[in-house]
This record gives sequence, C-alpha cells and structure tokens, in this order.
Amino acid sequence: MDTLGAKPKRATEQDRLVGERIVALRKARGLSQAALGAAVGVTFQQVQKYERGTNRVGAGRLQEIARLLEVPVSAFFDEGNGAAGDMQADVFGFLRIHGAIDLLRAFATIEDDQLRREVLAIVRSASRLGREEGS
Repeated sequence: MDTLGAKPKRATEQDRLVGERIVALRKARGLSQAALGAAVGVTFQQVQKYERGTNRVGAGRLQEIARLLEVPVSAFFDEGNGAAGDMQADVFGFLRIHGAIDLLRAFATIEDDQLRREVLAIVRSASRLGREEGS
C-alpha cells in the first residue's frame, strides 16, 4: 500500500478484454510480441502480460499500440450494449478461433472476385459437412 492507504490496482475483466483485442489486432497485422514491444518501448514479456490481462496498459501506451496497429483506441473497448457492441464482440470472438486470422489474411490476398466467391463457397460447404458429421 502507498502512504495514502490506497490498495494496489488489480487487473480487471476490462484489462483482459483489452489484452484479447491487442492479440487479435497484433496477429492481424502479422506482428510478433517482440516487434510490438520494441515498437512501443517494452519487452515482449510485458506485451504477454498486457495480452493476458495480468498487467494494465496505461493510456499513453495503449494510444501508441493503437497507432501502431492502425486502429482507434476505441477498438480495444466495447462500443456499448447495442448492435455495434454486439457486432464488435462477435468479430473479436471469431478472431480468437485458432487459424481465423491466417485464413482472413490469406483470403484478403485473393484479388480475383470470382475466385474469392469460390473459396467462400468451399469454406461454407466444409462448415456444413462439419456440422452434419457432428450431429
């Protein structure tokens, strides 16, 4: 405790949420923890602590991370209880699925619209087959 008797700050659910979003956005940019840490002036171990939500990210550092990842600071927080907040939560939920970011990154590199539609059709077919086998 400090001299004023205040309790030390503990990481919260919001800190965990911010960390999850840092992970998703970092991976979407193809950055390692070490590269992100070097760019914002911390070690990769500190980035790990931010991403796990065990350490809080200060406002200035979060702003620097947002600038590096080319997103507004608001991307790390819920938009509220409305449809926008639900959609944002869904997007980050999808991005946590193993391989989702790699799939998205590869899909984005396909320049031909028809080929992109065909790849999407293949993925949808695979999804239907997976659901049928699981039934």
